[in-house]
Amino acid sequence: MKAKIIGTGYELPAFEADNQYLSTLVETSDEWIRERTGIGKRRLAREETTTSLAAGAAKKALARAGVRAEEIDLLIVATITSDTNTPSTACRVQAELGAVHAVAFDINAACSGFLYAIHIADAFIRSGIYRHALLIGAETLSKLVDWTDRGTCVLFGDGAGAAVLTASEEGGVIAQSVGSNGEKWEVLSCLGRPVQNPVCQSQAEPGYLKMNGQEVFKFAIRTVPLCIEQALLKAELPAEEITWFLLHQANKRIIQSVAKRLKQPEEKFPMNIETCANTSAASLPILLAQMEEQGRLKAKDKVVLSGFGAGLTWGACVLEW
Repeated sequence: MKAKIIGTGYELPAFEADNQYLSTLVETSDEWIRERTGIGKRRLAREETTTSLAAGAAKKALARAGVRAEEIDLLIVATITSDTNTPSTACRVQAELGAVHAVAFDINAACSGFLYAIHIADAFIRSGIYRHALLIGAETLSKLVDWTDRGTCVLFGDGAGAAVLTASEEGGVIAQSVGSNGEKWEVLSCLGRPVQNPVCQSQAEPGYLKMNGQEVFKFAIRTVPLCIEQALLKAELPAEEITWFLLHQANKRIIQSVAKRLKQPEEKFPMNIETCANTSAASLPILLAQMEEQGRLKAKDKVVLSGFGAGLTWGACVLEW
């Protein structure tokens, strides 16, 4: 038995901030942002939270899958922006959904988080321990962004995507390749709360997202194609047989570079970065859910999911829809 996606859903905040809006906050322009990233606008949370977005996406995924919350055995939320340090976002979503039989926990692999969640769920399902898994990528990155730093604040948005996976003899996950390199952690990072205790009163402020854009770009265009090729090799499939390559929506130029290195037409690399920006762990499941909603994913389609993020982390998954 393999893990097969049988339903997806996504949830976005109501407030839409286009590039013109950001130009009122920092020295930037629509042309500057689009040329360098492909981003035109993003959603920003107001009343919404990571938990509410995650729960909203999950409800839609369950409805599309025709699975009741009580049937979920495993509930994983990939996020770096939990509303609470403890409990996990997954436990709060579990309560919201009534997924009373689920084992619930969060994982932090940044933008690769949803791929790591698939990696974990597939192993559990293949082993026979669990049958139904609910995987969610959810972020409110706007609370970690320094809104005076034009190099980072234009890149990110908020949102959540979810997928229901079930044990299946047909289709599903064929092969995966994941990895990490902790030696490069400072390239993309966000410091947590400083130490405040009876013997240490740190004067440091809680951190904002910091990124070395050139290093991340070079890492992505080098690592993502290699990771995809490794997964395809395990799957014994040539790139030409893949219907869709769904990549983490970080930068249009990165996606175009990966397509070129894989020698595949750009049309096989759908994007939503123009309207959603980079939503970290939510990026892939939002794109996946939008593709399903639009009817673009057909039975037997061979699909590659791939992403990269802070850690540094990366991953690729080959599946049959």
